[in-house]
Amino acid sequence: MEKNILKRAHPNRSSVQVGRGGKRGKTSGRGGKGQTARAGNKRRPALRDAIKKLPKLRGRGMNTFKSIQEKPVIVTLTQIDAVASNGAIITRNSLVEMGVVSKAKGKIPNIKILGTGSLAKKVTVQGLPVSQSAKEAIEKAGGSVQ
Repeated sequence: MEKNILKRAHPNRSSVQVGRGGKRGKTSGRGGKGQTARAGNKRRPALRDAIKKLPKLRGRGMNTFKSIQEKPVIVTLTQIDAVASNGAIITRNSLVEMGVVSKAKGKIPNIKILGTGSLAKKVTVQGLPVSQSAKEAIEKAGGSVQ
């Protein structure tokens, strides 16, 4: 005889469950009367219906890998050459005053200077990101980047 063959003399008995809500009594756990006590009661939440009607943003289109960082406003050397005087100091504020860049929602946006075009005037750029080609062109014209 082995242990796995042994059986209890009086095994635990559990009553068979029936589908009419037995073992619960009276309302069978359904509360009072009315719509909620009936079979097939599946009322949908109104908010869920509103959510289901909203359009989906499907696919890998416009909203996939959009950066949350603001893109800088691009200013070219040609634009600076048109408005700046010889020996001028170019900063974010001076570009707004010259009318090259306009404020967005009352704030001066981030600005980057790119080397498109040519520069004939000697200017000093302070506190602005400058591309490598723009830096070379500014220094070639006798200016400097700080």
